[in-house]
Amino acid sequence: MNTFKRVYELARQVPYGKVVTYGQLARLLGNPRMSRIVGCAMNAAPEDVPCHRVVNRQGGLSGAFAPDGKATHRALLEAEGVPFRPDGCVDLERCGWFG
Repeated sequence: MNTFKRVYELARQVPYGKVVTYGQLARLLGNPRMSRIVGCAMNAAPEDVPCHRVVNRQGGLSGAFAPDGKATHRALLEAEGVPFRPDGCVDLERCGWFG
């Protein structure tokens, strides 16, 4: 199975209202240095992959979400009840899949 498919399988397992980081997915795939590959996979993800539940290591959002980048990413997460810190990052301690 190719790497992107494995990333998508894992991302589909992230529960509603939870988030995971690119690095955590990379570690689950057995290679903690694959964070950028995970990001590339999320950018090319099929519609059934909840890629909005994947954030950077600080809980930061991606600008790759249409139509409004980070604002769209935030809106998708807020719709699931994901809490944010005052700095605009996801509160990983409260909603991290492994937190």
